[in-house]
Amino acid sequence: MKKKTLNTSYRWIMKNIGFFLFLAALAVVYIYNGHYADNLSRDINRTSKELKELQYEYKTLKSEVMFRSKQSELAKAVEPFGLKELNQPPYILVDSLEKNKK
Repeated sequence: MKKKTLNTSYRWIMKNIGFFLFLAALAVVYIYNGHYADNLSRDINRTSKELKELQYEYKTLKSEVMFRSKQSELAKAVEPFGLKELNQPPYILVDSLEKNKK
C-alpha cells in the first residue's frame, strides 16, 4: 500500500510541475519588483535632495547678484579703476554736418 501512495504522489508532482515552475517564476518576479522599487525610491530621494541643494544655491547666487548690481555697490566696485558716478547729465553730441543737411 505504501508503494502505491508514493507512485501516486510522484505522478501528482509530475502532473503539476508546470504550475510549480510558474509559482517559482512568479516569486522571482515578485522579488525583482521589490528590489526595483527600492532602488527607484532611493534614486528619487537622491534627486530630490540634489534639487533642493540646487534651488538653495540658485537663490543664494540670485540674491548676491541683486546686491552687487545695486547702484551704490557698483560705484564701490568701479572706484578703484578711477571711475566715478556722474553728477551732471551726459552731453549729447550732434554732428554739425547732419544738422546742416536737414
